[in-house]
Amino acid sequence: MRRRVRFLIAIIFASAMSCLAVDQLALRLQPALEAITPDGLLAHIKILASDQFEGRAPGTTGEELSVKYITDQFKQTGSEPGSPDGTYIQEVPLAGIKSEPTMSFAIGAKITKLKYPDDFIASSARLQPEIKIDKSNLVFVGYGIVAPEYGWDDYKDVDARGKTLLMLIGDPPIPDPKDPSKLDEKMFKGKAMAYYGRWTHKYEIAAQKGAAAAIIIHETGPAGYPYSVVKTSWAKENYEIDAPNKNMDGVEARSWITLDVANKLLADCGQDFDALKKSSLGKEFRPVALNAKANIDIKQQLRSFKSHNVIGKLDGSDPKLQDEYVIYTAHWDHLGRHPELQGDQIFNGAIDNPSGVASLIELAAAFRKSNPPPKRSVLFMATTAEEAGLLGAKFYAEHPLYPLEKTLADINIDTVNPWGKTRDIEDLSDNNSTLDDLLAAAAKRNGRVMTPNSQPEKGGFYRADHFEFSKRSVPSLYNGGGKDFIGKPAGFGQQKKDDYTAHHYHQVSDEVDPNWDLSGAVQDVDLLFDVGYQVANGDKFPEWKPGTEFKAKRDAMLKIEK
Repeated sequence: MRRRVRFLIAIIFASAMSCLAVDQLALRLQPALEAITPDGLLAHIKILASDQFEGRAPGTTGEELSVKYITDQFKQTGSEPGSPDGTYIQEVPLAGIKSEPTMSFAIGAKITKLKYPDDFIASSARLQPEIKIDKSNLVFVGYGIVAPEYGWDDYKDVDARGKTLLMLIGDPPIPDPKDPSKLDEKMFKGKAMAYYGRWTHKYEIAAQKGAAAAIIIHETGPAGYPYSVVKTSWAKENYEIDAPNKNMDGVEARSWITLDVANKLLADCGQDFDALKKSSLGKEFRPVALNAKANIDIKQQLRSFKSHNVIGKLDGSDPKLQDEYVIYTAHWDHLGRHPELQGDQIFNGAIDNPSGVASLIELAAAFRKSNPPPKRSVLFMATTAEEAGLLGAKFYAEHPLYPLEKTLADINIDTVNPWGKTRDIEDLSDNNSTLDDLLAAAAKRNGRVMTPNSQPEKGGFYRADHFEFSKRSVPSLYNGGGKDFIGKPAGFGQQKKDDYTAHHYHQVSDEVDPNWDLSGAVQDVDLLFDVGYQVANGDKFPEWKPGTEFKAKRDAMLKIEK
């Protein structure tokens, strides 16, 4: 209790909101943070991750139950309907796509057929019943990147129209010319992944070039997860936004193949994977035509339906500022039920992401109890179809219920720390905005430390809902749990994170664990309350830092607004 009172006093000093006595304000705000508890988080997680919710796939009974539960909880916290139409939902038009793909390569008279999904996955965003690609010339395009600001073009002198493009995952790890043991910070952010390294960007460029298909070679290190995650994420019903053009501007087929398959394919073509990969590390790289033709056939079962973002709202207390907004987001969806599996078929996704939605509900309750209340309005949004490519967040950002130029920040929660208290909290936002500074200061006031992203090469900044807000220039904050656990040996935190990624992330084993200690999650949610409370009461908008790719667009947006 005393520690939380000190924490609340720190918030008041930071916010400098009132001339009332600090002790009085601390006591008035104390019920807000006391609303966030380990038991409260666990109760929500147990329900959302129960077998009854069947893995919470969009467009299923699991969605109906999830939307109802989250709506009911927002009502119980006293949150108002978050949609201007007086409801708690924003409809998101989605299409469900069940794919039955086949893939083979013809090298001379030899036909190599791949096994789905063990050797490859293939799908399409195009909403049509069949994708058929016959005898498409195969071309290796290195990392499949076009980045003018780095003087980089992996498509030099190649007409990609109608071809199948084979490419590496990630972005080029360019050695520092002054110290080859390090990566060049001036190229693709050095150790950190740039957006160019994300699979989404690679497919986008392939589409712009008119390619028939794009195939990414999976490698666990650069991808940040094993191939098993690719299988469970893609070899099921997937989702796309049901756009008016039926996504016909997307590449026809998008695919992943295993490293073993790639090695054999390239060897059959008289090429060496390691040699090609090495040659891809320079600006002088040119596409390599392979003496193989790709055959891809994807039969698609399509269904259109309305999915839902669930949104609660706390109106700001200042009439002059209440039409400005701070948004907290967390996705409610997961991978659903896979009836083809033996034994456990339900991807309960307890950490990913009922833990985030539970935090969202607890934050809504906390803000409702804050006294004085925030000057600006606060939105609490549980998004749909994050696992299918951030689709719910993308739809909101493209069709905002409240103007983005009046949206100060998105604070996203995608999983929490379930293993106890830590001395640190990890910043996954890569220090891109002043929100990172607010988090660092809040951590310091509470006797903790904010540490930088320990694995920036995994591109975590581009893999969660906040990125859709960032792409449209709204500053965003995204954190991970700390690794320096109180009362635990050195290395405990990293071991826990590694074990979760390797054995539970996007697996049926991501279930509620009786050994969890959610006191650390509460610590972290307290800090996110602090940051959001300050932004909602601050004198100025958070800003992107110089050199960040989103700053120019935001500056232009706010200049136009003014």
